[in-house]
Amino acid sequence: MAKTAPNLCFSPLNLNQNRRESLFLSKNGCFIHKPSSKTTLLSPIFSSCTPIGISASPTRSIDYQLTDYNAKILRFCELGNLHNAMELLCMSKKSELEPRTYSSVLQLCAGLKSLTDGKKVHSIVNSSNVVLDELLGSKLVSFYATCGDLKEARRVFDSIEKKNVYLWNFMASEYAKIGDFKESIRLFKMMVEKGIEVNSYTFSCVLKCLAALGGLKEGECVHGYLLKLGFGCCNSVVNSLVAFYFKGRRPESACELFDKLSDRDVISWNSMISGYVSNGLAQRGLEIFKEMLHLGVEVDSATIVSVLVCCANLGTLSLGKAVHAFAIKSCFERRINFSNTLLDMYSKCGDLDGALWVFEKMGERNVVSWTSMVAGYTRDGQSDGAIRLLQEMEKEGVKLDVVAITSILHACARSGSLNNGRDVHDYIKANNMDSNLFVCNALMDMYAKCGSMEDANSVFSSMVAKDIISWNTMIGGYSKNCFPNEALKMFAAMLEELKPDSRTMACILPACASLSALERGKEIHGHILRNGYSSDRHVANALVDLYVKCGVLGLAQLLFDMISSKDLVSWTVMIAGYGMHGFGNEAITTFNEMRDEGIEPDEVSFISILYACSHSGLLEEGWRFFYIMKNDFNIEPKLEHYACMVDLLSRTGNLSKAYEFIETMPIAPDATIWGSLLCGCRIYHDVELAEKVAEHVFELEPENTGYYVLLANIYAEAEKWEEVKRMRERIGRKGLRKNPGCSWIEIKGKVNLFVSGNNSHPQSKKIESLLKKLRRKMKEDGYFPKTKYALINADEMQKEMALCGHSEKLAMAFGLLTLPSRKTIRVTKNLRVCGDCHEMAKFMSKETGREIVLRDSNRFHHFKDGYCSCRGFW
Repeated sequence: MAKTAPNLCFSPLNLNQNRRESLFLSKNGCFIHKPSSKTTLLSPIFSSCTPIGISASPTRSIDYQLTDYNAKILRFCELGNLHNAMELLCMSKKSELEPRTYSSVLQLCAGLKSLTDGKKVHSIVNSSNVVLDELLGSKLVSFYATCGDLKEARRVFDSIEKKNVYLWNFMASEYAKIGDFKESIRLFKMMVEKGIEVNSYTFSCVLKCLAALGGLKEGECVHGYLLKLGFGCCNSVVNSLVAFYFKGRRPESACELFDKLSDRDVISWNSMISGYVSNGLAQRGLEIFKEMLHLGVEVDSATIVSVLVCCANLGTLSLGKAVHAFAIKSCFERRINFSNTLLDMYSKCGDLDGALWVFEKMGERNVVSWTSMVAGYTRDGQSDGAIRLLQEMEKEGVKLDVVAITSILHACARSGSLNNGRDVHDYIKANNMDSNLFVCNALMDMYAKCGSMEDANSVFSSMVAKDIISWNTMIGGYSKNCFPNEALKMFAAMLEELKPDSRTMACILPACASLSALERGKEIHGHILRNGYSSDRHVANALVDLYVKCGVLGLAQLLFDMISSKDLVSWTVMIAGYGMHGFGNEAITTFNEMRDEGIEPDEVSFISILYACSHSGLLEEGWRFFYIMKNDFNIEPKLEHYACMVDLLSRTGNLSKAYEFIETMPIAPDATIWGSLLCGCRIYHDVELAEKVAEHVFELEPENTGYYVLLANIYAEAEKWEEVKRMRERIGRKGLRKNPGCSWIEIKGKVNLFVSGNNSHPQSKKIESLLKKLRRKMKEDGYFPKTKYALINADEMQKEMALCGHSEKLAMAFGLLTLPSRKTIRVTKNLRVCGDCHEMAKFMSKETGREIVLRDSNRFHHFKDGYCSCRGFW
């Protein structure tokens, strides 16, 4: 029988097998099914396939009972009857079967994804010693690849001696589809080595693979090679090059290629728009779109989608609406990809109603549609809305993916909705998603931001696999939720598992700062320097904050000056640092420098500068900044700003003005604001106003022991012992307990804790002896104990003994006994330092010639030569 053209491809048809069909015989002797109106001829898999010409008229009729096995098998393949085709293939004499017959059966196996039957055909081919020519080899490779057995496809591919460029391209493309870009590139190199004549598709494929791997240098070499072969003007190749350079963060190279391209198609323009968007240059993407419209280039749905992404990134809602209208006129809005992008645009531009309108109008929704709406509610801080969507999705039978779940958890985290977050956690467990790493990390982040570190730790402990984000989330969560010791323990455990990164450093440094753990902080600083993390601005800011809160203001200033590109956080940390240390004028200078640098202050910046003015008694400057904030920056004062102003007025003795200020506030004052005035009453011994203010505080926070103790202190200083007794009875009736005063000092990396009245420390006798010795010298020099701070109705000796047991005195004495003579003594206390301890610290610094830095709950006190940096404002 005469050989036919090598690549005849049939379309499987679901036809009744008993139905007789007319057959025609072509000039080359091949039986061809007569095409009906329902027949669809499929294109060949490889472009080298050449369709067989069909004769316009039949030369002879053929009876259904054919004796030619090739023709019968071809007919079954044409009808899509794989079972009969395989049965006949196995029955026939293998010597009579032609390669094209095997090819047709293999193509049908591929179409029906029947790996078992295809392997049987391959086995017959091998046992019959049929030579794998280009056609049959290609069909085998295609069959295995289509059925998902790329390993066997490659084995067949390697066994074919003569392979054309289309087969090479096919294999390279299949490897790219499964993400094995390296193997795809290796095939390209083999093609070049073997002298295979590559085509435009070859270059498009290899450039996509190199872009995915970030192989910029290799891509430049390919660019040079394709120019050498004359593909520099090929539209599809240049489009691939444009996409490659955008992927490699080289928009200028992509733009240069685009400008030189004379025959631009819509893909060229779309590549430019989407490329600019992906490189954070959405504005330039819009300019390309405008040029495209100006030149009359016909846009497609991909163009519109890219432009909508530009609008979303830039927040240009008006333009986004205009593009929406254009899309409606062009009938693009019916496509789900467009609708999802449109929904996302409205959401990111802050028009949640517009997004909801698009969402409700969508005829078809997928999980991306739902996720975009969830993300919209998340950005708007509406966790309740996100939860409602979750419930609707369950009703609709839409299963949430990882992106949707993490978006909802993020919404709960932003709004602090712990209960909603727990509901989402229940959904995660019910749908067996609690083993997913991304979901677990998002869960921990939600619990940490909602203040439930116990739940966060429960998730962390149950995780089989943890990555660096898992550890950082826990460390950062403990730091932000005031569990610094737990953060340090977690950091130590992490060091045994994996190497920390710059984010870890930014998370653990606040824990060291919270504890004033200077030595531990210095160790971490050394690790940062050794690993080159100091260039990370988050780390640099955290380092400045560490040294500020550890009392080493000079080093904090030095590190601050070394930050090459300071952001608002950098400046705010330094301003707050000066405020904590009582350097109000320096804080003001820094604030002004920040404004000179063109950085506008925010709410937090103004809290820091007002706080600095308050702790330095800068009344006029404080008022000036308060008015600047309201009038120049249109920032509406919040409770924190009002609290700073009340504190400033109270510290400077303007108690009546502070009371009037509170009464005229446009928002209801909280206990902190009334508490600031109560502290002022203590400083200036205004018992009458203190009683009036205290009732406001007790009403707002009836369980806060500190305010009861503060009023008791005021009574004790005024020696109103009956009132002190009455306050103590009131505290007892409510079952309240005073937070014990405790102080700590770090020596050689170890934190030594002291509690007021506790003599369990190993060196307690030496400490007590030193304090008695210093007390005697104080009396000799004319200093007398301020026994009014003892808060007990007893004789002077008993009061003095009570004062000697205050925790900050114990810690300072231990520092004098233990640290080298030139070493600064750094003590931290959980409560406000009392007046007697303040006087004792001043005397210690003068008598011993030692510098003492005491950080209490309000601020820093630098004692040197008998003076304190606070100048009485604390």
